[in-house]
Amino acid sequence: MDKRVNNGGHKTAGRKPKADEIAMIERLSPMEDKAYKALEAGVEAGDFKFVQLYFNYYAGKPKETKDVTINSEQPIFDFSGI
Repeated sequence: MDKRVNNGGHKTAGRKPKADEIAMIERLSPMEDKAYKALEAGVEAGDFKFVQLYFNYYAGKPKETKDVTINSEQPIFDFSGI
């Protein structure tokens, strides 16, 4: 049984314990050189996904912008017939 505290959410909800993260890093560490070589090969080939991944980690993702247009001349509801 899972010994983590359940604060009302599903027992698998939320962040995994630090020990789980450390164990995963230890399992993945032997493949680190291969992963870097695969990333390098993808970037050198000009594959967009590899280039995008590289820049997302190197420079960070760009801020999301939303275009919000408000037209105050047209009411949402027409109350003139009331």
